[in-house]
Amino acid sequence: MTSSPGSPDTPGPPGPSGSRGTPGPADSSAADPRPPASVPARPLRPLRARGRDEKHRAATPLELFFDLCFVVAVAQAGAELVHAVAEGHAGEGVLSYAMVFFALFWAWVNFSWFASAYDNDDALYRVVTLIQIAGVLVFAAGVSEAFQEHDFLLVWLGYLIMRIALSSQWLRAARNATGAERATTLRYAVGVLVCQIGWTGLLFLPEDARPWLFLVMAVAEMCVPVLAERQYTTAWHPHHISERYGLFTIIVLGETIAAATIAVKSGIEENDALDELVPIAAGGLLIVFAAWWIYFVVPIHGRLRSNRQAFLWGYGHYVILGSAAAIGAGIEVAVEQAVGEAHLSTLAASAAVTVPTALYLITIWALHSRYYKVGLAQQLVLPASALATLASTFAGRWAVLLAGIVAVVTVATGVTLTARTGRRT
Repeated sequence: MTSSPGSPDTPGPPGPSGSRGTPGPADSSAADPRPPASVPARPLRPLRARGRDEKHRAATPLELFFDLCFVVAVAQAGAELVHAVAEGHAGEGVLSYAMVFFALFWAWVNFSWFASAYDNDDALYRVVTLIQIAGVLVFAAGVSEAFQEHDFLLVWLGYLIMRIALSSQWLRAARNATGAERATTLRYAVGVLVCQIGWTGLLFLPEDARPWLFLVMAVAEMCVPVLAERQYTTAWHPHHISERYGLFTIIVLGETIAAATIAVKSGIEENDALDELVPIAAGGLLIVFAAWWIYFVVPIHGRLRSNRQAFLWGYGHYVILGSAAAIGAGIEVAVEQAVGEAHLSTLAASAAVTVPTALYLITIWALHSRYYKVGLAQQLVLPASALATLASTFAGRWAVLLAGIVAVVTVATGVTLTARTGRRT
C-alpha cells in the first residue's frame, strides 16, 4: 500500500525536535513544501517528507477530486451488489463486492497516506495523481464484468495504472531521501509492484481459486507497510489523515443517499407504490443521518498518535466504508423487493439494510467511539443499537423504518448521556 500507518509496533515520530519521520525544523510552516496559495506551483519541486507538526493542514482540492472520482467506482460496485442480491445470488454478490471494494479501498489508502506524508502540490505530482484517477475510471469500467462474468481484465488494468503511478511517486520521493527514509520509500515502490504482479493471478486462475488468491494478496498488501516502515516511520499527519477519512465517509454516505433516492423515485414512477416505499425511504434516510452523526461525534485525530493506533483505525475503515456503501445498496434491494422486482423474501431484503447498518455501528464503536465513552451505559449504546438493528430485520415491511427509528434513538441516547456526564459520547 502506500504510506499507511505502517508497522503497528513502530512508535510514531517524535515532535518537532528533528526526529524520525519529522523532517525539517521546529517551525511547522518551514516544513510545508508547498508555496503560499497566492504563488503558482512550480512545475517541479523536491518531493520531500512533510512535517507531522504542520499547523492548519487540510485536504487539498486535488484530494477531494480524487475522492469524487473514486466514488464512481464505489457506485458501480454498489449497483452490481444490488443486482446480485435482487436476483437471488446474495452469497456470490457479497463475495464479489468484498473483493472489489477492498481493491478500491486499498488504492484510496495508497494515495491518501502517501499524500499526507509527501504531497508537494507541484505540476508533476498533480499529473501523476491525475493518472491515478484515470486508473480508477478504468477500474470502474470493469466492475460490471468482474461481477457478472468474473472477468477481471479491466479491473486489473485500472489497478495497474494506479500502482505504476504510485510506485513512481515513491521512487521520486526516494531521490530526495537518505538513509532509513530512502530504504522505506524503495521498499514501498517495490512492494506495490510485486503485489500488482500477484494480482495477475485473477486473470488466469480458475474461478474457485480466485477468492483464495484474494485473501493471500490482501494479506500481502497489508504486509507492505509493516515491512517498509521497520526502520523509518513516514510523516503522515494525524489531523490531515482523520479529515481525509472523514471526507471520504461523507462522500460515500452521500452516494448512499443518491442511490436510494433514485431507487425510490423509480419505484414510485414505474409501480405507483408510494405506500410501500415511504417507510423504506424514511427509514433509510434516518439511518444515513444517524450514520453521519455517530461517525463525527468525536474528533479522532487526537488518538492517532502512534502507528499501532493508526494502523488499526485506518485499515478498519474498510468495514466502515464498505458497510456504508452497502447500506445504500440494501435500500435499493428493499425498494425492488417492495415493488415485486426482486427475487427474494421480505426478510432477506430487510437484512440487506439492517446487516450492513449493524456492522457499521459496531465497527465505529470498536475503532474509536469506545475510547471516548464514560461508564458502562455509554459503552453499551452502540453495541445495543447494533443488536436492536439486527432484531428489526424481523419486522416485515416495517423493518427499514424500525431500523431508522433505532438509529434515531441511538443518537438521542448518546446526546442525553453526554449532557449528564458533560462529555461527548
